[in-house]
Amino acid sequence: MAMVYVARSAALTKWASDVGQGKHIFKLGVAEDKDAMKAAVEAGWAGESDWKVVHSQEVEDATEEDVTARLMRKEKTIDPNYYPKLKGTGGIFRITLTNVQNSLLVAKAMTADEPLTEIKVKPKDIAEYMIRNAVPS
Repeated sequence: MAMVYVARSAALTKWASDVGQGKHIFKLGVAEDKDAMKAAVEAGWAGESDWKVVHSQEVEDATEEDVTARLMRKEKTIDPNYYPKLKGTGGIFRITLTNVQNSLLVAKAMTADEPLTEIKVKPKDIAEYMIRNAVPS
């Protein structure tokens, strides 16, 4: 079984904010298992080594190209060829917070128990949203 994961780097987030990409920058990836995922995250991407896994999920068969293409239908990826800092690293997404809030609000509306109140989005919510939209149902 493959592991789909979402990772975040504080240093890359600061850089992205400085160059006008916003502060909601996450890396979507696929690894063979948990050990391979940990090794990839420890190696880091885009010249940064402070990556942390925000959320991960086991899936049947998935490739990084497939999950990235599925998520690109909803969110924008940062072009690694345009920004030399990324050094060819694919799968880095700029997440629109409004899309995540709308997704959470719809999910909350579907449950009859909870009142509809304003939602404060956390990084784990963003990671779950990314995986939900990247993995086929």
